[in-house]
Amino acid sequence: MITSVFKKSTPLNFSLVVILMLVFFFLYQIQDATWTNSVISILKSIGLLVILLGTIFLSSFISKRNGLSRDSTYTAFFYFLFLLFFPNLLNNANLILANFFILLALRRLVSLQTLKETKEKLFDASLWIFIAALFQFWSILYILLVFISVIFHVSRDYRNWVIPFIALFGVSILFLLFSLIFDFHSIAFLLEKSKISLSLDYFTNNYQNAAFSIYVTIALFFVISMFSTLSSRPLVLLSSYKKVIASFFIGILVFVLSANKSNELLVFTFAPLSIMATSHIEISQPKLKEEIVMFVLLVCSFFTFFSQL
Repeated sequence: MITSVFKKSTPLNFSLVVILMLVFFFLYQIQDATWTNSVISILKSIGLLVILLGTIFLSSFISKRNGLSRDSTYTAFFYFLFLLFFPNLLNNANLILANFFILLALRRLVSLQTLKETKEKLFDASLWIFIAALFQFWSILYILLVFISVIFHVSRDYRNWVIPFIALFGVSILFLLFSLIFDFHSIAFLLEKSKISLSLDYFTNNYQNAAFSIYVTIALFFVISMFSTLSSRPLVLLSSYKKVIASFFIGILVFVLSANKSNELLVFTFAPLSIMATSHIEISQPKLKEEIVMFVLLVCSFFTFFSQL
């Protein structure tokens, strides 16, 4: 029954995802109502909600526009469910913005399979990644995905290898100007943001630990499913699926290396995992299996959300 609801891509289905996002965002925010005392705080919360909805629909757009899924609402719904695993993310502006910019980059890189406007797409993707790095430094690792895309599609033109460095130069100039205008030390800022920590001792309660463990288990299930069915995917889409898989593992690497570690850092894995989950649901299999997978994921996401409030 659950799969039937999101099997089609209709305004009603997307409206349901929006309503669910509004309800759960509000449930999280009312824990501390002090943000309602300031107009700036209210505008910030509204802005974060709009960007979160943007990331949900952007992940669905990437999937459908590039033929990675059918015309369904599965990707958007899966992304929403993954957000519920780590509710503290709903108030983390830096990660929300960084992830949004990474998705803008991913949109351009996945669409490279058309071989149209390749240089523009590589530049745009690189630019978004370097901007994302200003909010979460280690998201700069996604520049690896740009070079992976070059290898897959346009490696013979040496100019394509130079484009990311041009984007880096542009963002660096803007960053230096910004630091001069607002009078902060740019080098100290970068040194602070680029610290590395491999420890996993940040859990403050058992519910955070449980949410992390459940999410990792679910992610492992969908990743294994993707690898096991990759050879049966259309040949023209293989490079796109490989970029989605690479994006997921780069997201894991961002989480592992970041110094101020928290479960919310796994946000970079949400979009690629949503696409892989959609691919799993849409492969030919008994409907009962589809319902079981969807039901288990739904229960897990609701449990982890309410247990961490």
